[in-house]
Amino acid sequence: MLQDFFPYRLAVTSAAFSRLLVDVYHRSFGLGRDEWRLLYLLADVEAETSLDLGRNTSLDKVQVSRAADRLIRKGLIARKTSDLDRRLWLYSCTPAGREMFDKVRALVDQRSQAVLQRMTAEDRAALDRGLAALHMATEEVAAAL
Repeated sequence: MLQDFFPYRLAVTSAAFSRLLVDVYHRSFGLGRDEWRLLYLLADVEAETSLDLGRNTSLDKVQVSRAADRLIRKGLIARKTSDLDRRLWLYSCTPAGREMFDKVRALVDQRSQAVLQRMTAEDRAALDRGLAALHMATEEVAAAL
């Protein structure tokens, strides 16, 4: 039965949680999911290459490029050619991007906490351990393939 199939349950729960967060950064700030991911990564670093952004967001090169282009047009990030490798773009947050990130992050954290606070402390701790274990097991299986 589909409702008992673990990958389905995980995907449905993840999608439902994500929709709650999309409501914050998309409806309130006009950011798409990929844009939010890039902004999130760039907010706390001086600069990041396009390759690193792809690796750290699980987005492919085209998704990174398109999301970056939209953020550049909005004045939230800047792009320049890497001095170390002229084939790579180097992205950084603008002051306006950092300011928007701070606003969005606070609201996303509030929304996340609204969900997590409906769980017991024991369930939150179990979820944290379970997610860490699932991630590790997934990495191990992927490495063995």
